[in-house]
Amino acid sequence: MDQNELKKAVAAAAAQHVKERLHEKFVLGVGTGSTANAFIECLAAFKHDIHCTVASSEGTKARLQALGIPVMDLNSVDEVSVYVDGADETNAQLQLIKGGGGALTREKIIAAVAREFVCIADQSKYVSVLGTFPLPVEVIPMARSHVARAIVMLGGDPVYREGFVTDNGNHILDIHHMHIVNPVALETQLNQITGVVTNGLFAVRPADLLILGTSEGIRSIKA
Repeated sequence: MDQNELKKAVAAAAAQHVKERLHEKFVLGVGTGSTANAFIECLAAFKHDIHCTVASSEGTKARLQALGIPVMDLNSVDEVSVYVDGADETNAQLQLIKGGGGALTREKIIAAVAREFVCIADQSKYVSVLGTFPLPVEVIPMARSHVARAIVMLGGDPVYREGFVTDNGNHILDIHHMHIVNPVALETQLNQITGVVTNGLFAVRPADLLILGTSEGIRSIKA
C-alpha cells in the first residue's frame, strides 16, 4: 500500500475503534491534517450515532459540519471520550511531534481533556528519535524574535513560517536540526519561554494508543 492507502486504513481502524465505544454522552475529539481528514470521511457511515464532537481547528469544524455531524465548543463539554488525531512523528513511547498543519495549541488542549488519545499514522512517521520533522512552536506575534533567540540558545534553528497565522491569531516558528532525546524536558523548557503559547511536542501528555499503518498491516501499539 502507498502512503494514502495506509492513511485510509488507519482512519478506518480508528473509526471502528470509536464506533465500538459510542454511548449517549460520548464526545469525540477530532484532529487536523490529511490523516484526520481521512478519519472524518469514515465517520460519515455512522454520523447519526455520534452525539457530538469537538474540533481542533476551524477547517476540521467545517468538514464535520458539512457531513451533518454536531460540533460543540470544548467549554460546553465535561470531557472528551476519545480524541483521534494524526502526528508528524511518533516514537515507541507514543510521544509525538504535531503541528505541521498549525493547529497544535487546540490539539494539545483537546488531548489534555481527553480520556483516551488515539494517534493514527503511517509507518513513515514512526521514528526512534524525534526531531527530523521540524518542531512547531506557536508564539505571540510581538514575541517572535525573542522566542527565536531563546530557541537558538537551546540548540535549535528556528524558521518563521511566513504567511501563516494560526486560528488563534498567532505565528509559528519551526525548529530545525533538533535531536530530541528528552521530549518531556524540551517540551517543558520551550513552554517556559515568555511569548510561547505552546509547542508541538506531545510528551507530557503522549498518546494512549497508536494505530500504525505498515506494509504488513495495521499495528496497535499502547503506551
